[in-house]
Amino acid sequence: MSDLVSQSFPPERLTAVSVLRAYRDGFFPMGCGDGRLRWFSPDPRGILPLDGFHLPHGFRRVLPRLGFTVSVDLAFSEVVLGCADRPETWIDPAIARVYADLFAARSAHSVEVWQGGNLVGGLYGVRLGGVFFGESMFSRVREASKVALLALVGILRAARFGLLDIQWVTDHLENFGAVEIRRPVYLNYLREAMGRQCFFPPPGKVRLAELPRQGTGTVTEQRAAGVPSP
Repeated sequence: MSDLVSQSFPPERLTAVSVLRAYRDGFFPMGCGDGRLRWFSPDPRGILPLDGFHLPHGFRRVLPRLGFTVSVDLAFSEVVLGCADRPETWIDPAIARVYADLFAARSAHSVEVWQGGNLVGGLYGVRLGGVFFGESMFSRVREASKVALLALVGILRAARFGLLDIQWVTDHLENFGAVEIRRPVYLNYLREAMGRQCFFPPPGKVRLAELPRQGTGTVTEQRAAGVPSP
């Protein structure tokens, strides 16, 4: 098992077209910290199965008391800035510029979490067909990023997306059901899910509904087709 990492390249070579092409091939860009960028394709790859998502113990009980509201695509740039606001970040100006271009083209989306009119958390990523590539999330108030992820999964399940890519599995995401799969298996999932026609809701507030009990078939359908399960 080994990650595929390209040679570093200057930021002017990063465009919305090159990013979408890279996603289709299983790669994504990251800043190197020296003003240059690289393409990455991890092996194993982290995904969050949409029909295997679960909330950490106790979170469902406290959710109604948190007082958050959720929206999509109302504060994309602010969400990217929130994700980059940390001591070490791979989201450099070139990354922010290109994802703003993808947002303008309706290929990138954000989920925002609000409290008292203030943006307190959120996430952003890229949509291709029935795949959502989660890029980053942030939280300024406890539990806000969990609410953003819950909202995202609800949106993807309702629209019958086939794959939620999270790049690498962290301890935090593992609590929600994230798993690692080998690159060849991931690429099979990617090809199948990109063939779907799935869309994000229009910009505005969204209701944070309970996740449906039935699965979307994202894993079941692929097992029936002979694709190895994660």
